[in-house]
Amino acid sequence: MCSAVPAHAADLGLEAGGARYNDVWGAEVGVTYRVGVSRFYLAPTVGAFIYQGDNDRYYEQTFTNGNTVCRDSTNGQFAKKEKCDNTAIKPYARLEAGINIPAFGAVGGGARFSTSKVVPYGTVSINLAPSIRVKGNAGKDYYALGLTAGL
Repeated sequence: MCSAVPAHAADLGLEAGGARYNDVWGAEVGVTYRVGVSRFYLAPTVGAFIYQGDNDRYYEQTFTNGNTVCRDSTNGQFAKKEKCDNTAIKPYARLEAGINIPAFGAVGGGARFSTSKVVPYGTVSINLAPSIRVKGNAGKDYYALGLTAGL
């Protein structure tokens, strides 16, 4: 009896985790498409780095009665509460290549592209379940740890 093994397999996945990029802590969320041939894989990823921005113009003030308001530092006037939310989003793309290690996970390397620079990094992932991995990336000014789930 013979069985055919596909030469390559593709896996669409979702990634989420914490990251430190350019001395800023935040979260990375992304979509990845992992293509494999034998034990080797290539995984392009697109996503967003979500972090606390540097908008010092607006600030929150809490009164003695417990009410909190948003104020404009240039003139002291009240501002919409959304102005005090300094959440910023920066898109990124990554290209990763590596080798799958049966019953463990994978090791490899890649490059992270964003609006400010390109950062090479190393990566290690550990299988938690058939389509769920815990994954860590480390490079100069870039560290990330999170989960990847295959769809």
